[in-house]
Amino acid sequence: MSRQPELKDIARVIIDANLYMTLGTVGDDGSPWVTPVYYSVGEYTAFYWVSSPETTHSRNIAARPDVSIVIFNSQTPIGTAQAVYMSGVAEMLTGVDRDRGIEVFSRGANVQGAGNWTADRVQPPARLRLFRATVSQHSILCPMNYPEPCPIHGRTEDHRVEVDLQG
Repeated sequence: MSRQPELKDIARVIIDANLYMTLGTVGDDGSPWVTPVYYSVGEYTAFYWVSSPETTHSRNIAARPDVSIVIFNSQTPIGTAQAVYMSGVAEMLTGVDRDRGIEVFSRGANVQGAGNWTADRVQPPARLRLFRATVSQHSILCPMNYPEPCPIHGRTEDHRVEVDLQG
């Protein structure tokens, strides 16, 4: 029996319940760079945020668009943590993509009390730009009740399982 519906629910709850994601990029010298950014999500495969194009992560994306993302609740008790791990490609949005993306970002920002966002807030002469990460792979920690082995793989150590959130 497939556990994909249960795994999808776990991933969606984590994404929906959090405000910040940790965005991982790679610098010119190959060193990793991570930064938390407030996000709004579109259909669990498109994550939007605003940043200055001059920040380290924005410059890294301009040169190397592959990104890693993790979303987690850092307030859970020890031993109960769960996260969504993602891989994708990020870009600064312009034109029609920016106009569509700002609607998604603004909807999330309004719910959180950050007000309405419009295209004029993320294009020159404004200092911020709208970015999107298009996610191609999601995974979570395989659900288990430590110290019992996980019911899917029989393993007792933490390990990830891929989750299909594509649609």
